[in-house]
Amino acid sequence: MKIDRLLFTAPQSAGGKTMVTCGILAALGGMGRKTVSFKCGPDYIDPMFHRKAVGTDAWNLDPFLTPGPAVRSLLVRHAKNADLAVMEGVMGYYDGLGGTTTKASAYELCKITGTPAVLIVDAKGVSTSVLAQIHGFLSWKKDSGIRGVLLNRISPMLYPRMKQLIEEQLDIPVVGYVPEVPDCVFKSRHLGLILPEEITDIKDKLHRLAGIMRETIDWDTLFRIAEGAASLEADDETDPPDYFENTDLSKVRIGIAEDEAFCFMYRENLELLSDMGAKLVFFSPIHDRHLPKDLDGLIFYGGYPELYGMELEENHAMRRETASAVSSGLPCMAECGGFLYLHREMEDKDGVFRKMAGVIPGKAYKKDRLSRFGYISLHQRSGTLFGTGPAKLTAHEFHYYDSDCCGQDFYAKKPVGSRGWECIFASDTLFAGFPHFYYYGIPELPKAFLIKCRQYKAKKRR
Repeated sequence: MKIDRLLFTAPQSAGGKTMVTCGILAALGGMGRKTVSFKCGPDYIDPMFHRKAVGTDAWNLDPFLTPGPAVRSLLVRHAKNADLAVMEGVMGYYDGLGGTTTKASAYELCKITGTPAVLIVDAKGVSTSVLAQIHGFLSWKKDSGIRGVLLNRISPMLYPRMKQLIEEQLDIPVVGYVPEVPDCVFKSRHLGLILPEEITDIKDKLHRLAGIMRETIDWDTLFRIAEGAASLEADDETDPPDYFENTDLSKVRIGIAEDEAFCFMYRENLELLSDMGAKLVFFSPIHDRHLPKDLDGLIFYGGYPELYGMELEENHAMRRETASAVSSGLPCMAECGGFLYLHREMEDKDGVFRKMAGVIPGKAYKKDRLSRFGYISLHQRSGTLFGTGPAKLTAHEFHYYDSDCCGQDFYAKKPVGSRGWECIFASDTLFAGFPHFYYYGIPELPKAFLIKCRQYKAKKRR
């Protein structure tokens, strides 16, 4: 399938990727172009900004959590009806596993999908030194895939001279620039950018940014690069190949926690759950006093429960119902922030320990640095994965919190190096821990969960 596409990358983290990508998406929307966006790697917040800019769902493409054929199939599935697919890279372009490889980097995603890359270079405070940096990125890998350069934070007066130098001496097109726009910079906190819903004037910022970029981007050159992307080969244009056999699951009602505290969820996970026979029912552990009626399963994804510790604690009815339902055998999955909510106690952002659901008999507490970070491979050592196993899973972790009760049914190991640790509670009806999961790479997890939910539903009817 022929899909016009681009990936925006940078030499390092905090290099302007999200701001530029959002500006590009907003500008394209204003031009009437139907776009779809993707984030490289395990990220929840950047796609939220993409959705604000595009007005539709953004997706993730992850070369570690999913094999190459699945990455291509997911790209085709979600981009086949778009005029243009826009991807945002992760970290620096070549930065991959363990800080010593290019595996799972934006560069690897470009190779897997045959997507041309545009390198965003911060030009504030430099001039011709920019050429040395660009030359290094172009020459370090002969198949770099970089087909254009965009200069960020450069003065409009200097830009024409720098564009001429780069194109003459490095033989690569410069697709435009973005001047310094300090009031359009998105602020960050410990787990990434401030959520878009917390920025009251985000629509105005994106509108202003789009207006600037409509004038400063060489759109003809950018579109020409996107049109040069090779045709994509995918085993199936609708469903990822060979991922799950038809299980003929009857519809089961799955409660999904979703509000300010629980907002880190892959839309692909929800999509796959629906495809496998789930009716998703969303509820708020902050605002709703009761769980949805007639549930066959329960999922708590990640987020920022520590920012809403008091509100979660004061919702006594929700905490009691959650504890009662899970202890009575309602199948439940929880990851990271959702795992914190299942604890007996959780330290909030102000250092106050708040009572939570009490399913996990432990205390969760904050640390002054990332506790465990990055991709992991998980090997089951004990317990059971909803009655199946043993299982080998891929996942990622990213949190400043720890627990005196992390679980020990799985062993997590970093893909590069020797570091590892015990984690996760895994039983016939509960699967809970700090790791985040991407279901298209490990379909055995949602399949086992939904089969258990179906059994629970059948048991209720007896």
